[in-house]
Amino acid sequence: MKKTALITGATSGIGRATAHEFAKHGINLVLCGRRQQRLDSVQKALSRETDVYTLNFDVRDKDKTFEAINSLPEAFRDIDILINNAGNAHGLDPIETGNTDDWDAMMDINVKGLLYVSKAIIPRMTERESGHIINIGSSAGKEVYPKGNVYCASKHAVLAITEGMRIDLNSYGIKVSAINPGLVETEFSEVRYKGAPNANDTYKGFKALQAEDIAEVIQFAISRPSHVNIADVLMFCTAQASSTIVKKKFNTVD
Repeated sequence: MKKTALITGATSGIGRATAHEFAKHGINLVLCGRRQQRLDSVQKALSRETDVYTLNFDVRDKDKTFEAINSLPEAFRDIDILINNAGNAHGLDPIETGNTDDWDAMMDINVKGLLYVSKAIIPRMTERESGHIINIGSSAGKEVYPKGNVYCASKHAVLAITEGMRIDLNSYGIKVSAINPGLVETEFSEVRYKGAPNANDTYKGFKALQAEDIAEVIQFAISRPSHVNIADVLMFCTAQASSTIVKKKFNTVD
């Protein structure tokens, strides 16, 4: 029987790459995002490989989140795999000059949004006593770096929530995993630097992780036998040793 996965933040980056990876393996998809046009594009691309349903909502909105997930048709209601991928970083300011709107956005999406979606999905998993939840964290959830303050706090919270979920859902046989990437070349920096022209300079001089690299590890995690749970993964590209140490070479061809 085909499994069904729900992926938040499915319109770009890791979420979209995971949708493509899952489609290759015949997993039915519920793709969630704020941009309907992009959802339609991903759905069109993947519908040749598997069944795809889209939900257009913002995870920050608790009522809309529950409304959207509760509206799923019967064929998609039993979610076997939940990928809590929606997240963002806003600004790179020291704490004393930080923008409170940026703080709210990071905590609302990265922490509260993950909780809302999980709360909407988990009851049917506990009823069936099966399921796999993968929370996309960050190396920023493992260590704090200069000017990372609230973003790092949000990703530390994701890791704590993941560990709490694993404990609380253990008696139901539900797997809970955290995948924590370092530098991944996606729209992440464009959002963090608010569209500044030099936003993608973050990835110059080295080969960063690609969204597809993360998707492959997620696919590996969900494909393990029933007695195996990949509980926690920290991923770096070869050039990265920590949040602040990256080996860069300029004027070279990769």
